[in-house]
Amino acid sequence: MLTVKTPDEVTQIIREHFPPRAIKTEQIGINEALGRVLHDDVIATEYVPGFDRSTVDGYAVRASDTFGCSAAIPAMLTLTGEILMGKSAENDLCAGTCFAVSTGGDLPNSADAVVMLEDTEIYGGGLIGITSPVAPGNNIIFKGDDVSPGDSILTAGTILTPHDVGILSALGAATVNVRCGPLVGVISTGDELVETTATPRRGQVRDVNTPLLMATMQQLGATAKSYGIVRDDEQELQNTLSHAVDCCDIVLISGGSSAGMRDLTVRVIESAGITLFHGVAMKPGKPTILGDIGGKPVFGLPGHPVAAYFVTELFVRPYIASLMGAKQKQRTVTARISEAISANHGRAEYIAVVLEKNDKTARPIRGKSGLIASLANTDGYISVPRDLEGLPQNAEVSVTLWS
Repeated sequence: MLTVKTPDEVTQIIREHFPPRAIKTEQIGINEALGRVLHDDVIATEYVPGFDRSTVDGYAVRASDTFGCSAAIPAMLTLTGEILMGKSAENDLCAGTCFAVSTGGDLPNSADAVVMLEDTEIYGGGLIGITSPVAPGNNIIFKGDDVSPGDSILTAGTILTPHDVGILSALGAATVNVRCGPLVGVISTGDELVETTATPRRGQVRDVNTPLLMATMQQLGATAKSYGIVRDDEQELQNTLSHAVDCCDIVLISGGSSAGMRDLTVRVIESAGITLFHGVAMKPGKPTILGDIGGKPVFGLPGHPVAAYFVTELFVRPYIASLMGAKQKQRTVTARISEAISANHGRAEYIAVVLEKNDKTARPIRGKSGLIASLANTDGYISVPRDLEGLPQNAEVSVTLWS
């Protein structure tokens, strides 16, 4: 019989029993920085862009030279020259003249607008007709429009996105200091498991949890180490867990967490440490375990992949983020469920959903916790509190999008 904790109690136990430790850092190239946690604030020391740039192909002008012009009465300007990409103008722009420029090209001094090529006519003899007036600032990105010296660009704890890597590159940051994630040991247990490359015989299934959890750890910025498949043998699991605890900061064991006679995880954890809880009032994921071996957390996850993933998403992910001081952004959208949901289990229930009709409707995916395909192509999940018997059709729900 499991004595269960609520999800909120589980979060509190993890927070109190395993407080964050000193953070290690490393310097890496920005090409490897995606998904890593930034250690230092990034403050700009230069302008981006470093010069006034054209946003169109056309002619750099003084806007006042185009006032009042039209297709019937074009403004006549003298072409002074062309500014090639990567080059700057050799002369300032004088009144009554223009320079040909390309998109992204530098502008000469005194130019305050660019006329699009489509709004010009070429008359020959160095004369350009402007058929549509422009105002100061039209079709220009000015020096420092993006970034100026002293601007706070990124703050410590930011999980770096492709956009962040882009601005680091624009600022000339070839390397960046990031926080090292914990080393997480991943163990899958069960006599029924075979490797991903094997063809299962009747009664066997491929090991889904090892690659699933390894990928999740990688997404979190942690380093994962697989200890492979361990059979339902108490001594073998003890030995493997001992090696993992010696080497790793956190250990995840999937399978063997239920209350059955052959479920070994609790016994093995207690032989080397203590069990902080066994059972969470949630569906899927009720038989979850948390142990402490030598001050290191050992999570006993359900063997069913969907249950293992939800437990990892709800408890392991936030814990690892806290270890790295990462600023997690949990994105949610509000939608209405497409069908009624019954949930009279006395447990918080977590259900994957697909967002439809411009993300206004959430369609629940009714899958069993052993079927990983039920998560494929879903957008996130909803939760039904343990004190509700369900939700009616069209009820408004908050959808937590997958991280």
